[in-house]
Amino acid sequence: MAQNWYGKPYYSLDAFCKNTFGHKCYKIALNAHLTCPNRDGTLGTRGCIFCSKGGSGDFAVSILGETVEKQLAKGISLLHQKNTGQHFIAYFQAYTNTYGPIEYLRQIYTQALSSPLVCGISIATRPDCLPREVLLLLEELKGRFPEKFIWVELGLQTIHEATAAFIRRGYPLSCFNDALEALHRLQIPVIVHVILGLPGESEEQNLETIRYLNDVRPFGVKLQLLHVLADTDLASLYRKGAFSVLTKEEYLSLTARCLSILSPRIVVHRLTGDGPRDTLIAPRWSCRKRDVLNSLHRLMKEKELWQGKYFSGGN
Repeated sequence: MAQNWYGKPYYSLDAFCKNTFGHKCYKIALNAHLTCPNRDGTLGTRGCIFCSKGGSGDFAVSILGETVEKQLAKGISLLHQKNTGQHFIAYFQAYTNTYGPIEYLRQIYTQALSSPLVCGISIATRPDCLPREVLLLLEELKGRFPEKFIWVELGLQTIHEATAAFIRRGYPLSCFNDALEALHRLQIPVIVHVILGLPGESEEQNLETIRYLNDVRPFGVKLQLLHVLADTDLASLYRKGAFSVLTKEEYLSLTARCLSILSPRIVVHRLTGDGPRDTLIAPRWSCRKRDVLNSLHRLMKEKELWQGKYFSGGN
C-alpha cells in the first residue's frame, strides 16, 4: 500500500492523520445535549437496547452553557500527559447530533470549525436524521470552511434486519443506503459504526456486514465490541442468560478475520471501544484496552494477517 501504517496491521485513524496532517490528531468528545428519536418518543423511549443513558457519550465534555471552544480546551486539558499534536477533531458524540433545531446545529458546528485548535469536526448521528435542511447546512459549512473537514458518523451496527429489529435500531438498511448516497453526493466522508458480537449473529453474518462496507466504500469504520452496560435493556437480557458476550480470544479471532477482508482503503477509526468501568458489566476484559490491541497485533502477525489480505473488491 502507498500509505504508511506505522507498524500496525491495519490502516488506523492515527496513521491517516499522520499521513494527512503530519501528526496525530486526538478526538475531543463533546456532548451537545441533543436527544434521539429512539429516546424522545418519536420511535421509542428506551433507545437501542445497548445504549446507555449517556447516549454513547459517557466520556464526552458537556457544552451546555459554554462555548464549544472553551469546552474543547477543557477536553484537551484532560490529555495533558499525551503528545497531542497541533490540531484536534471536535467529535459531537452523545446521542444524535443532527437531531435538533437547525440554528442550534449551525451554531455549534460553526463554533467548532472556527476554532484554531480544530482541523475538522466529526458528527455522530443516525441515517434517519439527515433531512434536507441538515444536508444543506453541511454543504454550506463545507463552503465556509474549505480548509477543514466535516465527517459524519452513521450507526449501522449490522446489515441484518432481524438483528436490527432485535436491537431496536429503528430504520431499515435502505434508509442507511439513502443517507450514505446523499453524503457521498456532497463529498462528505462517512464513518460507519459496526458492533461485533451482537446477540444471535454468527461470525459469517459479521463478515457479511464487512463485505457490505467494501461494496459501499465509506471513508472509515469503527469496529465496536458489544458492551453490556448497566441500566440498559441489554443488561437485563444478559443477567437472564439470554446471550453470552465474546471472550477475548473469540473477539481477537473475529476482528482479525474482519480486518483481513476489509478494503485497505477504509480507515479504521476504532477497535474494541471504551466502556465506563463503573457501568460496564461485560466483558470486563475489554477494560484493558492496550492489552487487547497489543494482543490483536500479535495475533495478526503470528497468522500473517493484515487489513485487506483477503479483500477481493479491486479499488
